[in-house]
Amino acid sequence: MSNSNGRKNGSGLSRRQFLKGSGATAAATALATTPVEALAGVARTTKVPDKPGFGPGPVQCVLDVNGAKVTTNLEPRVTLLDALRNYIDITGPKRVCDRGTCGACTCIVDGKPIYSCTLFALEAQGKKIETAESMAADGQIHKVPAAFVQHDAQQCGFCTPGFTTSLKAALDKNAHASAADLEAAVAGNICRCGTYQQMREAIRSLAKQ
Repeated sequence: MSNSNGRKNGSGLSRRQFLKGSGATAAATALATTPVEALAGVARTTKVPDKPGFGPGPVQCVLDVNGAKVTTNLEPRVTLLDALRNYIDITGPKRVCDRGTCGACTCIVDGKPIYSCTLFALEAQGKKIETAESMAADGQIHKVPAAFVQHDAQQCGFCTPGFTTSLKAALDKNAHASAADLEAAVAGNICRCGTYQQMREAIRSLAKQ
């Protein structure tokens, strides 16, 4: 039995004192040995990259945008969205959420719709990039924006390039996509004006085509 001070009746250490002393000794040993061992382990396993990284200053970037090669200098941290809008003057992709949730910045990269705010411009080098601007060339308008015009499927029009780009990517992949397939293709796009019913009508007309 221990008294109020945690000491056994008689001589010797109490269990509490013994455990406290053992813990302190173990902690001191760990602090004395771990840093050296950890550093030695890092030195043995760390591999120096074969090629140095880019940046932080501007570097040359070559992008294939709507069938044209464009060369510009930008910092590695610049996203494809910012490169298009601020360096190349391609304004179809819009900055809205800048978090990959609204779809307003959608581009087609190597046939796949992507949020351009989530991709570094340097990562898009060597890939085929298409924006909403590609759907109006030589005086001809692509059937997707044409359907949006016919069915008045836009109000402010700010989100429209993202919707039409997503739909074009879906139709490029499957020319016989159903209305349900096309609606699923724009599930990641948001229209804050709420013109979804007119968009459904445009989508139905595209599915019939």
